[in-house]
Amino acid sequence: MTSRVVPAILLVLLVVIHAQLWVGRGSLPNVSALQRKLDQQRAANAQARLVNEQLASEVDDLRAGLGLVEERARMELGMVKPNEIFVQVAPR
Repeated sequence: MTSRVVPAILLVLLVVIHAQLWVGRGSLPNVSALQRKLDQQRAANAQARLVNEQLASEVDDLRAGLGLVEERARMELGMVKPNEIFVQVAPR
């Protein structure tokens, strides 16, 4: 009787461990889903890093001089200097 109990217990343990591999918390489908999420987050972080670098560059330009401020005022607000003639060419 005891000679059949030990293999039965080992077989049950093997089934439990194998089930954890396929449907448990650390299962292969779960790990692949987490890997996809991680890849998506890394891509989003890279995009955000690019935007942050562009903004940091713009802030440095603004701190360095008034050239960028003047350019933005001219382009976005349509401002002109005194005694300057503003000419706008409309695209066809």
